[in-house]
Amino acid sequence: MSQQGAALQNYNNELVKCIEDLCTKRDELQRQIMTEEEEKHKIENEIRQASERLSKINENLAKKITARTEFDRTISETEAAYMKILESSQTLLNVLKRESNSLRNKVDNDPHGLNA
Repeated sequence: MSQQGAALQNYNNELVKCIEDLCTKRDELQRQIMTEEEEKHKIENEIRQASERLSKINENLAKKITARTEFDRTISETEAAYMKILESSQTLLNVLKRESNSLRNKVDNDPHGLNA
């Protein structure tokens, strides 16, 4: 009977040791889970912050692109208007030269001596 008691005591000791080992492994696993959950929350927060920054950057880019398009339109319209002004100025200058030459010819050919 004492052999059975010793065997039972041995089994009990091994059983307790196995349970303690399982508890130790579970505790270690729990620490790893907590560490990874903290890391997960940290990364999720960083992603949220990065997403917010990206959203703001996209908004700013959209506004700036719209403004640039307005600049391009204004520049294009202004250049076109300026070209019309240049063409009109050239036309006016040509008309003025022609009229001036015509008047000069009239004065130079005047028999009454208006150019004296």
